[in-house]
Amino acid sequence: MSDSVLGIGVLLPEVLGTYGDTGNAWILRERAHRRGFEAEVHVIDLDTPIPEGLDIYTMGGGEDTAQALAAGKFASDPGLVRALDAGHPLLAICASLQVLGHWYRDARGERVAGIGVLDVTTDPQGHRTIGELVSEPLVEGLTDLLTGFENHGGGTVLGPDAAPLGRVLVGTGNGTPEGEEPAAVATDGVVQGAIIATYMHGPALARNPQLADLLLSRAVGRDLEPLDVPGVPDLRRERLEATGALRV
Repeated sequence: MSDSVLGIGVLLPEVLGTYGDTGNAWILRERAHRRGFEAEVHVIDLDTPIPEGLDIYTMGGGEDTAQALAAGKFASDPGLVRALDAGHPLLAICASLQVLGHWYRDARGERVAGIGVLDVTTDPQGHRTIGELVSEPLVEGLTDLLTGFENHGGGTVLGPDAAPLGRVLVGTGNGTPEGEEPAAVATDGVVQGAIIATYMHGPALARNPQLADLLLSRAVGRDLEPLDVPGVPDLRRERLEATGALRV
């Protein structure tokens, strides 16, 4: 952390903030504050150079036009890639996951180049997935079920350098491109290098405090003590019970 202040960046919220995903940054700040860390949220819009020295970054979802604007920004501004090369953690949600890949195909069938920091490609599924998403984490340091709300039409295929975030128990997750055979095990999200990406909205970190703390621990460079926030266990229980995925 620079000057003992945790810098949390929200990238392009005017185009990648359609589903309230900017809330993830404020959740990180609040959980940092409750542990005694000084933390600031930095909003980086389309006209602002992306700083490479923040401690943690977040990106959210958006529609086709907004997604294309974001792809253009990342292609012309090396700040995010430099931050990732330096090991600064990034949480990317939905459309952001697709933009970080090699390419994605939009609703018109046009292939749009991503920035290639995730070994993934995305084609349309042929239908839209809308509903609750629950997965069993496949990442060291996560033991609680992951829960969120998905709303997307993409089918994302992971290459050999990418690993899934979780095994889907309820919902679709990464999905399957139209015309292809689904994988034997349905998964959600991508983990590669400093990036954790997922199709979970929610905001995801409000519903998954363990995931929030994993990102914070990576940003500060050490393990964190558990944090009890009233209401969060009740929120998780209600959502998991509603899907039938709650462990007994």
